[in-house]
Amino acid sequence: MSDLAKKRCVPCEGGVSPVSPEQIRTLHEQVPEWKVVERDGVQQLERRYVFGDFVHALELTNRIGQAAEAEGHHPVLVTEWGKLTVTWWTHAIGGLHENDFVMAAKSDQLYRDLAD
Repeated sequence: MSDLAKKRCVPCEGGVSPVSPEQIRTLHEQVPEWKVVERDGVQQLERRYVFGDFVHALELTNRIGQAAEAEGHHPVLVTEWGKLTVTWWTHAIGGLHENDFVMAAKSDQLYRDLAD
């Protein structure tokens, strides 16, 4: 398990700046399969998980949803036959926070657990 996956999200209600480009590079090294994308001027983390059926995509959707609820930090989850697309960003600051990388790492761990 990565160091990020062991962390907990910290409450973020705004008033803080998104992570810097340097921080993004450092954090992204720990979740390299995620893409940093920009939509409507907002940086986000996104990953597509691929499966051979719908059941496993739905199972990971549910596991990530439970983890998100436990951490109080919620993604966009798009579940389709054979794939799940997960997008993390912090709405309150209009960009990326360390919490997003923490949850990306937790999502990856849940994926690995499901594959085992």
